Amino acid sequence: MVRCNNDKVVNLGVMVSAQTILETARREKADAIGLSGLITPSLEEMAHVAREMQREGFSVPLLIGGATTSRAHTAVKIAPNYPGPVVYVPDASRSVTVVSTLLSAEQREAFAAEVRNDYDRIRAQHREKKGAGPLPSIAEARRLGLRTEWKTYRPPVPRKLGVTALREYPLAELVPYIDWTPFFQTWELSGSYPKIFQDPVVGESARKLFADAQEELKRLVAEKWITANAVFGLFPAAQVSADDIEIYRDERRQEVLMTWHNLRQQNHKPAGRPNLSLADFVAPKASGVPDYIGAFAVTAGGGIEAKIAELEASHDDYAAIMLKSLADRLAEALAERLHERVRREFWGYAAAEKLDSAALAAEQYRGIRPAPGYPACPDHTEKRALFDLIGAERGADILLTESYAMLPASSVSGFYLSHAEARYFAVGKIGRDQLEDYAKRKGMSVAVAE
Repeated sequence: MVRCNNDKVVNLGVMVSAQTILETARREKADAIGLSGLITPSLEEMAHVAREMQREGFSVPLLIGGATTSRAHTAVKIAPNYPGPVVYVPDASRSVTVVSTLLSAEQREAFAAEVRNDYDRIRAQHREKKGAGPLPSIAEARRLGLRTEWKTYRPPVPRKLGVTALREYPLAELVPYIDWTPFFQTWELSGSYPKIFQDPVVGESARKLFADAQEELKRLVAEKWITANAVFGLFPAAQVSADDIEIYRDERRQEVLMTWHNLRQQNHKPAGRPNLSLADFVAPKASGVPDYIGAFAVTAGGGIEAKIAELEASHDDYAAIMLKSLADRLAEALAERLHERVRREFWGYAAAEKLDSAALAAEQYRGIRPAPGYPACPDHTEKRALFDLIGAERGADILLTESYAMLPASSVSGFYLSHAEARYFAVGKIGRDQLEDYAKRKGMSVAVAE
């Protein structure tokens, strides 16, 4: 949209490091920097870029947008890290007006002051939010955790332990597993698929976009524009320290390959609703019950940068953006397909499972695949140990940056839990006592953990 206003835009692509962004901004003498977040891990990266802009003495406006961002998040998590103008832009159509205002000598100061005042108010409201009294202690939250009768529970034993790599996964096999609703959200069209086609406001645009996507998807698959890789591992595991999970090399359970550190819900819950930790879904070491866990990393972004460069060189920016969007959907589709195969083949605890696409989309199956950086395990740093556990760099050609972003960006990683009651949840607000305990278990200072 900004290009339509004859402004020069330097598009650096996706999952670019803060250093590259700021070096390019200096070299190009940029008047503003824009960041877009389409996946949850992007949110922390945006805050990191803001901190680096302050550290390096920038003063240009920082624009925040994308499907996972919000005005409140911008005000609370990003703006405090940078003294210059930080402006949330809810959709592409607003970007021209915002940029023009911020670059206007007559309008900039008044507009920036208005935004600062608005964000101050949002932060004040955020601080004043109160729950039902003080949080319970972490000891009490653990007492109120999920209760499983481990003496009678028999965890499913994987058919094959260890790490497996699946290179150059057939793209055609992934197409039926694509969830199209997030695709439209990426293009800032609100609505669920396929109902969005009947929307009186965006229906026509959605139908046109979908037709273009189908055409490019056919070419992408037929001509193998990108490569999909996957690597996963299945290991013996046990719950330790109430909220952590030890992952072992083999059935002797003597050598710990990784300890997956987790947080626990510490808020007040209605009677009968447990304060959950992901560790609740794995048998405690003290129980003597042999349990297991899985881990995975997948990508559908192999070779994408070369193809994007080719499309942009031929001035087909639309096709380049479409390719990025489709690669993201194929990565999620590979995560879905691999999880299905793990349940039915490799772990095998749901060998008889037969679900249609609607049931798969609604996750009507046993087990979950939580990912570091998401609400149930919000600590991104656990991703480093996960990558080392399964050799994601070597097995799937996925790199992890210093800020825990995955490259290629069209990548997904996480863990597999098989417990019948395993479900997703948000950890939410935690107390100082849990923060200190978590930091101690990880060997971190509390200042770093915060």
